[in-house]
Amino acid sequence: MNRCRPAYLFAPAPGCIMKKMKDVPVPDRPREKIAKKGVTSLTDTELIEAIIGRGVKNRDVRMIARDIAAVLNDHNREIQYDNILTMEGIGPTKAAQIVACLELGRRRYEPAGTVKIQKPEDVLTLVGIYREKPQEYFICISLTGAGEVIRSRVVTIGILNHSLVHPREVFAEAITDRAASVICVHNHPSGSLEASAQDIAITRQLQEAGTLLGIQLLDHIIITKTGFSSMKEKGLV
Repeated sequence: MNRCRPAYLFAPAPGCIMKKMKDVPVPDRPREKIAKKGVTSLTDTELIEAIIGRGVKNRDVRMIARDIAAVLNDHNREIQYDNILTMEGIGPTKAAQIVACLELGRRRYEPAGTVKIQKPEDVLTLVGIYREKPQEYFICISLTGAGEVIRSRVVTIGILNHSLVHPREVFAEAITDRAASVICVHNHPSGSLEASAQDIAITRQLQEAGTLLGIQLLDHIIITKTGFSSMKEKGLV
């Protein structure tokens, strides 16, 4: 299995072409998304974009936000005013905005029991009970923009190793949840971790539907008694 885990919450990798904020459709800009979909629908990078507002000459706000998000995701680095200030495109005002928001969040604290999904194996704590089921269960996990689990629910139950699912069944509740993204999981009672032709077809349908609805399909994971397989890792999502 490919050990290069999908980084669900991280910013695009260095070298990826990134649109400037002026090229992003207005409804997809952070502050407009907050007004329309709520603040939980934003990714970490988009939250930073909303906080700092604008960039500087030769450094678009999205580039700056991506760099800040990378620092925030590095748990070996301490986030302080002085080291934020050393970043290209960050002045005293933006540095103060970032550390003030972080401190406010720290004071509010993270609620006990909050579950975050950052890599494929994290879903096993939620769906592990389905690994040994004799029928095929199709599960949808709805997530906030921060990768926090809103809800995990069984969408369909099949007979033996066959389960049919339609995009409307997957996304109906995710829309109600105001989810930013979803991860789909189903078990293979046969024990095979290989994605079938039907699995791949359904995944592509879900991707297309999610794109239209503005709810990203982050991954589709197959689980068995002995392991799991991420379709994201296999390049199928």
